[in-house]
Amino acid sequence: MKRFFTEHPESVGENYWQHLRHACGFGVRMILGGFACVLHGLLPFLFVKTGSKQIETLHGKMVIGRSKLPQPIDFVI
Repeated sequence: MKRFFTEHPESVGENYWQHLRHACGFGVRMILGGFACVLHGLLPFLFVKTGSKQIETLHGKMVIGRSKLPQPIDFVI
């Protein structure tokens, strides 16, 4: 049962608590960014760059940041 909570976090170089913190942080940013996009749709003069900035920030943290983690050694025999 424990592996359900640890397998994925370990695959991205985190423990359970680190992964929980990062995932919740991403979720909150996505919710707030989405809300800003909805408001921008209604009132185009508000939050002009907020949605794209949130996407850029999240991409930087998730894709670019994680690609800097040391890759596991893959022994091929």
